[in-house]
Amino acid sequence: MLEIDDVVTTYGAVRALDGVSLSADEGTITAVLGANGAGKTTLLRTVNGLVRPRGGRVVYDGRDLSRIAVEKVVQLGVAHVPEGRGVITELTVDENLRLGALWRGDRRGMQTSFGEMFDLFPPLAERRWRSADTLSGGERQMLAVARALMSRPRLLLLDEPSLGLAPRVSAQIVATLRTLRDEQSLTVVLVEQNARSALSVADQAIVLNLGRVVARGPAAELAADEKLRHAYLGF
Repeated sequence: MLEIDDVVTTYGAVRALDGVSLSADEGTITAVLGANGAGKTTLLRTVNGLVRPRGGRVVYDGRDLSRIAVEKVVQLGVAHVPEGRGVITELTVDENLRLGALWRGDRRGMQTSFGEMFDLFPPLAERRWRSADTLSGGERQMLAVARALMSRPRLLLLDEPSLGLAPRVSAQIVATLRTLRDEQSLTVVLVEQNARSALSVADQAIVLNLGRVVARGPAAELAADEKLRHAYLGF
């Protein structure tokens, strides 16, 4: 479903990504790991078109996304949840979710999606008519993920979903990703600094360091590599 081939992305003279390649099959979770400044967030922003690569290709479902407008990328089935639980706090939970489905024209299907989101994240159902600024940090993260899912994506890009959350809430987010992969064949690219958590749910993983891939392979194999864990993953 996703093929990133020798991508180079720069900020001025700085190479944030330097020849990065990644392949993700449909219905799999790929973890992108590494320290701050490794290029993880830039990789997601390059996939969804917020940043244009200087070289290489980003191919999604047979289409090269490198020159496609961001809004078109969303319509093709790519959703992005950026770091920082970026919900609109002035709007209610209901209104935030409706924004996620803004480009959809199927009113009946949208109502079905509401039910699916409330099944996945019961706290959102209880707070549907409340302003998002009344939500806890974990609930805002749930809302950010649910809003992205309202667009019915086939590929979900997640940037640090567990950042700043209690372990119990992080575990709930991870469990939801597993459910979406297994029951809906959703493809997920998961950026995380919590490598242990990410590897527990991922099918495969890559490790970035200063914009380059330093390791790749099945998640279980990387988790078992003690030298790699100590050098790059912090556990």
